[in-house]
Amino acid sequence: MTPEIPSPSEQVLRLMRRSDYLKSIAAAKAATREARGLRMLTTDEITALKDQHNAAEEWSRVWVSKDFNPHKVVGCYFSGDVDLGVFKERIELERGVMIGTGVYNCDLKDVSVGDNAFVSNNTLIANCYIGARAIVEGCGSIVCAGETMYGNGPRVSLGLEAGGRETAIFAELTVELAKRIASFRRDRKTIDDYELAVEMYSRAAASRIGIIEANAIVKNTPKILNCYIGAGAQVDAATALENSSVLSNVAERTHIGSGAFLRDSIVQWGSFVETHAIVQSSVLCEYSGVDSHAKVTRSLVGPNSSVSCGECISSLLGPFVGFHHQALLISAFWPEGKGNIGYGANVGSNHTSKAPDQEIWPGEGTFFGLGANIKFPMDFTQAPYSIIASGISTLPQRCTMPFSLITVRAEHFTGVSPAYNEILPGWVLGDNIFAVLRNERKFAIRNKATRSEFGYEVFRQDIVELMINARAALQKVALEPQTPERIAAKSSLHGLVYIDKDVPGLGKNFMKESARLEGIEAYTFYIRLYALKGLRLELRFCLKTGRDHSRVLKPDYVSNSRFDHERALILSEFPGKSIPDLLHELATMSTKMADDILLSKEKDDFRGARIIPDYDLAHIHAANDRFVVTAKNEAEELRMEIEEMLKKI
Repeated sequence: MTPEIPSPSEQVLRLMRRSDYLKSIAAAKAATREARGLRMLTTDEITALKDQHNAAEEWSRVWVSKDFNPHKVVGCYFSGDVDLGVFKERIELERGVMIGTGVYNCDLKDVSVGDNAFVSNNTLIANCYIGARAIVEGCGSIVCAGETMYGNGPRVSLGLEAGGRETAIFAELTVELAKRIASFRRDRKTIDDYELAVEMYSRAAASRIGIIEANAIVKNTPKILNCYIGAGAQVDAATALENSSVLSNVAERTHIGSGAFLRDSIVQWGSFVETHAIVQSSVLCEYSGVDSHAKVTRSLVGPNSSVSCGECISSLLGPFVGFHHQALLISAFWPEGKGNIGYGANVGSNHTSKAPDQEIWPGEGTFFGLGANIKFPMDFTQAPYSIIASGISTLPQRCTMPFSLITVRAEHFTGVSPAYNEILPGWVLGDNIFAVLRNERKFAIRNKATRSEFGYEVFRQDIVELMINARAALQKVALEPQTPERIAAKSSLHGLVYIDKDVPGLGKNFMKESARLEGIEAYTFYIRLYALKGLRLELRFCLKTGRDHSRVLKPDYVSNSRFDHERALILSEFPGKSIPDLLHELATMSTKMADDILLSKEKDDFRGARIIPDYDLAHIHAANDRFVVTAKNEAEELRMEIEEMLKKI
C-alpha cells in the first residue's frame, strides 16, 4: 500500500520541527551573557585593553569569558553590549598559515564573539553573533538593521514572470514541494495552508541579529546585511550579501565568493555562488551553483544543477540541469530537470507584446541546442528526453512524442506551414541511445544531494506509458484510409508527410513516413526491453525465494504494480511466447542495445576522423569508451545470467 503523501503545509511543519537551521538561529539568540558564563572586565583588563589602543563608549558593557586574555584584543572600538570569548587557540587563516585567534582593528557594536574566533580588520560589525572558531577578516560592514527573516517568507512566481505561480520560499524548500504549490493553482486551500506554514517557519527564523556560525569563514566582503551564514560556510571576496541565508555545515560547505552578489535569497548546503554571479529573490537547492557572471532572479535551482554565464528568470529548475553557457531561460516550469541548455539558446519568448505572461514546461531531459529560439507557450512534459536541434526556431506547441528530435526542415510541402520544423519521433532511442543511458548513469554517480529524492531510471513505468501512447498515435495513421487527394497533398520523396492534424502530438512540426516507421520501431524495441527486464527480475526473485516461477505470467500471480505493468506488456507484445523464449529474446535485445550504444558513439569517431587529421590520436575510440565497455560487459553478464536461469526453470 502506497503511503499517503503529506500535504505541503504538513511538510513545512515537519521540516520546521527538525530543522537544524532554526535550531542554530535559536541557539544564537539564546547565547546570552548568563548562558555563556561571562563577566565584567576587571580594572587591570581595562587598562591593558586601553594600552593596546582599544576604546569603549562604556567599559561596563563589555563582558568577557572567565579566562579572557586582553592581549588578544588590539585596536578596537566597542559600543553597546559587546561579549568576547576566550582566545587561546591558533586557527588556519589560509592553507598552511596558522595565526593566533582574537579581535583586531574592528569597530564592534552589540556583538557577541565566540571562543577562539579570529575577527580582524573589519570596518563595522553591529548587532551580530559570531560563533566559535569563525574567521571574519577584511570586511566592510557586517550589520543587522532591525528584524530580519534572512530571506524566508517572500512569495515568488516560479515558472511565470508576470505572476500567477507564486510560491512562498523558505530555507529548506525543495523542488518537489515548490512543484506542488506552483503547478496546482486550483486548490486554494492547500496554497493558503502552505503559506501559513511558511509564515510560521519564517517567524521562527526571525531575529534582530546577524549570525555567522562556528567555523564559518567570512573575508574581504564590503557589505553583509541581515544575513545568516551557516557553520563552515566560506564567503570570500563577494560583492555583497543582503537579507539572505547561507545554509552550510563543515561536511557540506557552501561557497560565496569572487564578486558574487546575493540578495533576498536562500543558498542551501554544498552550493556555490562565484565569479561575479548575481542571485536575487531565489533559492539554490543543495549542491547547486551559479557562476561566471550568471544571473538568477526569482527562481529555484534544483539539486546538482548549475547556471553559468546565462540568465535564469522566474523559473523552477529541477535536478541536473546543465546551463553552462551564455543563454536565456525565462518562465520555465521544469521540476523534472535532467536537461541541458546550449550556448545562445533563447528559451524565453514569453512576451506577446501585451505582457510577459507566457510560459514553457520543458519536461524531463529536454536538450535545447545551440542558438535555438523557443517561442512560448510550449509543453514537452509528455515528450521527455527530446532534443531541440541547434539554430531552429520553434512555434508555440504541445508535443507528446518522447525521445524525439526536432530539427530544421530540408524540404517544403504543400499544406505544411513553412514555419514548421521536422520531427523524428523516437530518434534519440534509435540514433543517440548512448547519450540517454550515459546520462542516467552519470546522474546517479554525480548526485551529492541527500535531502531530496529523485530517481535516475529513464525507462520506468510513466515514461514507458508515454512511449506506448506515442506509438499508438503513429500506428493509428496507417489504419486510416488514404484517399488519392490526401496522398497527393501530403506526398514527398520520402512517402507521406504528416502534421499535427494527422497525428495528434506532433506539435507544430511535420513528420515524414520514414520517420513514422522508424519511430514505431524504436518505441517498440524499448517498450519490449523494459517489459522483459521486469520479467528477468521477477524470475530472479522467484528462484531466490522459492516461489513458483512458472506462474509469473498468470493473471492470478501476485506481485507489485511495476511487474503487473510489465507482465501486461509481455502478454500483449509477445503473445503465446514461453518464458524460455522470452529470456532468449531479452538476451538478444540486450546485446543489440549494447551494439547500438557503440554505434551511437562510433558516429562521432567516423565524422571526426573525416574532418580532423589527428582525431584518432586525440580522442578515445568509441570501443574503448568507459560507458561503451560497461554496456558491453553488462550485456554479456546478462546473457550468462539468463543461461544459468534457463537451467533452473
